[in-house]
Amino acid sequence: MWGMNMKNVAVIGAGTMGNGIAHTFAQKGYKVQLIDISQASLDKGMATISKNLDRMVAKEKITEDGKAETLSNITTFTNMEAGVKNAGLVVEAATENLDLKLKIFRDLEKFCPDDTILASNTSSISITQIAAVTSRPEMVIGMHFMNPVPIMKLVEIIKGYSTSDETYKTVEEISKKLGKVPVEVNDYPGFVANRILMPMINEAIETLYNGVAGVKEIDTVMMLGMAHPMGPLALADFIGLDVCLSILNVMYDGFKNPKYAPCPLLVNMVMAGKLGAKSGEGFYDYSENRKAEVVASMFV
Repeated sequence: MWGMNMKNVAVIGAGTMGNGIAHTFAQKGYKVQLIDISQASLDKGMATISKNLDRMVAKEKITEDGKAETLSNITTFTNMEAGVKNAGLVVEAATENLDLKLKIFRDLEKFCPDDTILASNTSSISITQIAAVTSRPEMVIGMHFMNPVPIMKLVEIIKGYSTSDETYKTVEEISKKLGKVPVEVNDYPGFVANRILMPMINEAIETLYNGVAGVKEIDTVMMLGMAHPMGPLALADFIGLDVCLSILNVMYDGFKNPKYAPCPLLVNMVMAGKLGAKSGEGFYDYSENRKAEVVASMFV
């Protein structure tokens, strides 16, 4: 069913996940159309890809020629229609916002060839709901990469209610070609990764909120006691507190179970613009150091 155009992959969104996904496909020889409404976001995304490739060159994981080839495989677009016209696969990696995603998929339905697979990198939103705004629900699927995409091996592949086996097998095969490990997951709020991770992060925030222990202390317990590579509060800052809140709200709305209700401290921090590393402050202060080492003054 799918021919040569499967080597052409369009990625919607040039943010952290989008540029990581574009980098990963391009490094494996796919021709990537990276699309964002903002030229500034595209420029920033390409600069990030270049910087990450430089790190790989320094570690001798790739050559300078490999870096140049990867970058040459990526073309940027601010016009979605132009960017997706030859795509065999589209991976949407826009902000975790239902209305935005539904609008994007309505547009993809209009602009993409009839045989294009439409994938979403959503970390919690229903694939069935996204697919329902298209006339090809059997070709809509979740392809949830982990951050940082070029390094993390897992891809959660989420089958919507109508996703065909052929679409699943094609995306599974592509994931393997990227050097990833695909795991099949059914379409319920939060899927597997965030259904387990986000309540843990939320409970860590509750533990801080209730004064049980401080920021560093909570993270140290989880790193040294549970062998986590980073503590849950540092991880929340890394993910983005707004993203954590959005995912918890999706699960709370989807299950109507109070155990998914976001901690009031998390809600307040997001309202105050304290979103973690990307805003310069969350549970840690990133004004002098991009690593989670200095606890934010609010929690000292």
